[in-house]
Amino acid sequence: MAAKYNNSTGVRKTGMARLLELAFRKKLLILGSCFFSVLSVALSFAPFIAVYYLIRELVIHIAASEALDGTRMMRLGWLAAGGAAAAVLLNFIALIFSHIAAFTTLYDLKLEFTRHIAALPMGFHTENSTGKLRKIVDENIEKLEGFIAHQLPDLAGSFAMPVFTLIILFVFDWRLGLASLVPVIAAYLIQAFAFSGKNARVFVSKYQNSLEEMNNAAVEYVRGISVVKAFNQTVYSFRKFYQSIKDYGVFCFNYTTEFEIFMSLFLVIINQVYLFLIPAIILISGGIAMTGAAEYGAFALTALFYLIFSVSLSTPFTKLLYVSSNGRLILDSIERMDKVLDTPPLAETASPKTTAEYSVAFDHVTFTYNGEGESVAIQDVSFTARQGEVTALVGPSGSGKSTLAQLIPRFYEVGEGAVKIGGVDIREMSSEYLMSIVSFVFQDVFLFKRSIMDNILIGNKEASREEAVAAAKAAQCHDFVEKLPQGYDTVIGTKNIHLSGGERQRIVIARAILKNAPIIVLDEATAFADPENEQKIQRAFESLMKNKTVIIIAHRLSTVRGADKIAVIDKGRLVEEGTHDVLVKAGGRYSRLWEQYTGAMNWRIGLKKGVPAVF
Repeated sequence: MAAKYNNSTGVRKTGMARLLELAFRKKLLILGSCFFSVLSVALSFAPFIAVYYLIRELVIHIAASEALDGTRMMRLGWLAAGGAAAAVLLNFIALIFSHIAAFTTLYDLKLEFTRHIAALPMGFHTENSTGKLRKIVDENIEKLEGFIAHQLPDLAGSFAMPVFTLIILFVFDWRLGLASLVPVIAAYLIQAFAFSGKNARVFVSKYQNSLEEMNNAAVEYVRGISVVKAFNQTVYSFRKFYQSIKDYGVFCFNYTTEFEIFMSLFLVIINQVYLFLIPAIILISGGIAMTGAAEYGAFALTALFYLIFSVSLSTPFTKLLYVSSNGRLILDSIERMDKVLDTPPLAETASPKTTAEYSVAFDHVTFTYNGEGESVAIQDVSFTARQGEVTALVGPSGSGKSTLAQLIPRFYEVGEGAVKIGGVDIREMSSEYLMSIVSFVFQDVFLFKRSIMDNILIGNKEASREEAVAAAKAAQCHDFVEKLPQGYDTVIGTKNIHLSGGERQRIVIARAILKNAPIIVLDEATAFADPENEQKIQRAFESLMKNKTVIIIAHRLSTVRGADKIAVIDKGRLVEEGTHDVLVKAGGRYSRLWEQYTGAMNWRIGLKKGVPAVF
């Protein structure tokens, strides 16, 4: 997918070249927009020239009004009005072209970006927050719309305007042209110095990082708002969110004050060109006054034109100022987008294999998060979860149980060794086929804001409503779903319809049951169930596990006591495996875990003699 963005050399373009590559995806529309923008700029000078000749005509014949050429003056008036109207019309056409190009480009980019991240391993989404990815889609890519729709045609016009300006300035009087050019050059140098170099790049990077941090913290804060309210806290108690806002404000304020002098100088110089013209006019007119009144009068008219025309000089350079400052943000936004696009999707084999046997084997598997330099999460693990049996993974928190489970559907790629299903390396299977033979229910439950029936049918789009209801009954969902206002058609999260953690968990289990895949991975699937429902779910799974490969991860050892095999994981290593009775008698790591678990189960709230009650 990412290769679609690369040029013919196979190396991705960067900086302005990359920005223009994206902007010119709709080449004809962009070229048309730039062409009409340049024409608009050229015609925008017509009113200034026409007004100048009107004033010249009036001044020359001020003493003999009967000599005024009414027809010529009328033509000049129409030229001024027509030039202004045509400039507006052509600019409007340019914007139509650029907006069509912008919207179609953004649509294509967002579609390609979302398709690309959908093809990335699930591990990528675990490591990258939703706030960061949302910002790239909603803000970073969106910045291209402003550049393509407005700034690109403005840029073409702004580059064309100085050319037309220079021609006009030097055609009427080269000396006043030079005087007008001095502030323009000074303003450009100030702008170039202020918005180029390392400082600007560092600012943009910090600015974007600050926005990402605020996005991430805001998402986390909103998700945790119930906890904040429950403990009667305020936003100030959510330090990460509050601090990210404060840091962003301080950073922007400091950078703004740093550019205060540059911005003030730029605006003063570019908007006060007449301050440079007037001394030049005085000096030149002093010499001309010695030659005669006629030449002096002609020069006075020329000087008047320059004073009028100088007002228009600020427009192109002010546009360039905003294009330059926004350009840095856009380039940084593109870099962040490309960083995601450069993340390789799951490698697909050219000759995918299938299997008729569904035992899952870990063959000397070693895995490290984020590649080299990080601590090893899984180290040389080998065991087999056989078809038709229940294999339980147990161990202390952080031992690597969930990581092992996530390697089965290729949420992450193993570093060394292989994960095999039916003797076939999962990397030799197509990702679509692999996902079709594995059902998984992890600790983090996600339900779409759709009806309960729609959420269950995600497990199998071809299933009937009756099959979905049967799956819900097996997952012990049916009773509480029937009590909802619209039953299975009730939309989750609307009209005060909210489900408990256990109810949400059981809907996800129903989804997995409906999928009816030959391999089932359950990571704390009964974590939110009360004892009664846990027992019902266990019985439901007993009938569904026949001839299937079942891998269960659980901290409650009572739920895996009857497993055919228990694999004990500790610090990323397999330290023991066997049945519950065998492992308890062995007196090893599992035996100690079982003792701790049964001790915790026998714990009771009570009072010691002499200790006052606090409740």
